[in-house]
Amino acid sequence: MSQHAILSPCIKVCAVDGQTGFCLGCARTLKEVATWHRFSEQERKEIIGTLEERRKTLIQLGKLKS
Repeated sequence: MSQHAILSPCIKVCAVDGQTGFCLGCARTLKEVATWHRFSEQERKEIIGTLEERRKTLIQLGKLKS
């Protein structure tokens, strides 16, 4: 059985914004973080594809600096 690292956007800054539900470090939701290992590689890539827009939302709300 071959093991490989799971692609993850985690940057070890774990704090969830109450307004959006997005992690201020990686922009995933708590559910996504908790179940990340269960997603297929394609599902993880699709979620990663949404993270930039989520970061933009957090910046617009003043939760993150650009």
